[in-house]
Amino acid sequence: MKRFLLILITIIAISSCSNRAYLFTSFHEPADAGLRMLYSYDGYHWTDFDTVFLKPIVGQQKVMRDPSMVQGPDGVFHLVWTSSWRGDKGFGYASSKDLIHWSEQRMIPAMEQEPATVNVWAPELFYDDAAKDYKIIWASTIPGRFERGAEEDSNNHRMYVTTTKDFKTFTPAKLFLDPGFSVIDAVIVKKQKNDYVLVLKDNTRPERNLKVAFSNSPLGPWKNISQPFSDNFTEGPSVANLKDRWLIYYDSYRKKIYEVKATKDFHHFEDVTSQVHVPEGHKHGTIVPVKKKVVRQLVKRFKK
Repeated sequence: MKRFLLILITIIAISSCSNRAYLFTSFHEPADAGLRMLYSYDGYHWTDFDTVFLKPIVGQQKVMRDPSMVQGPDGVFHLVWTSSWRGDKGFGYASSKDLIHWSEQRMIPAMEQEPATVNVWAPELFYDDAAKDYKIIWASTIPGRFERGAEEDSNNHRMYVTTTKDFKTFTPAKLFLDPGFSVIDAVIVKKQKNDYVLVLKDNTRPERNLKVAFSNSPLGPWKNISQPFSDNFTEGPSVANLKDRWLIYYDSYRKKIYEVKATKDFHHFEDVTSQVHVPEGHKHGTIVPVKKKVVRQLVKRFKK
């Protein structure tokens, strides 16, 4: 009887795990074509859909860089992106129920209250299941606001945040992270209740590498910023939880490859780049866990 129960539990566990797949939002330079995506059934080996899902039409430059996506508890996918290198006081937004048909694109004017804002880069979505709302964080430069290092004052970034429940009304943007150096490309990760990690890029010269910080809240304060776990000239981290460990994908842009570190505790990191496959041309996006049927439907439609 015990053996039968053990086998049954194992089968249930395998079946549960087998229903998960992953999407990886992406763009190709020069970022004017629009949203691309990769898919994977194991989180290690990725295939490009070889199609553009959404063409950008908002912002001064009308590009779609750094697309970040999350699926809400109602099944709707929400997407935000960098719409211009410079000049925009906000970021692009659209939503979809099936990743085929999309809502009208809108600009979310997150930094309009700061007229000196130079840029709004890499907005990143995080669904907070405790507060039942969405946190959106991004990097902006406001010249003269903070002490700077070797970078120009027009490249001295800090992280900002707004929250929303419906993507119609948003809380006023406020400072999210000032670590004492220029910071971009931050990603909030929930390990467990009251245990959060922030993966971030130290954008100062000559560092330009990835670090982590810790908090008991997705809004911080963030403490114990680590030493870098990546080489210099790395950015755009994306994090996936696979069984008992986390994979941190990131763009090693001097090497022109994606590299991956595995960790169980965000203190010790193992290079597993040789174990993964990421198609050439893929750039800074977000890894989204989905049901396998979501991927299969998209494969059926686009992979002829």
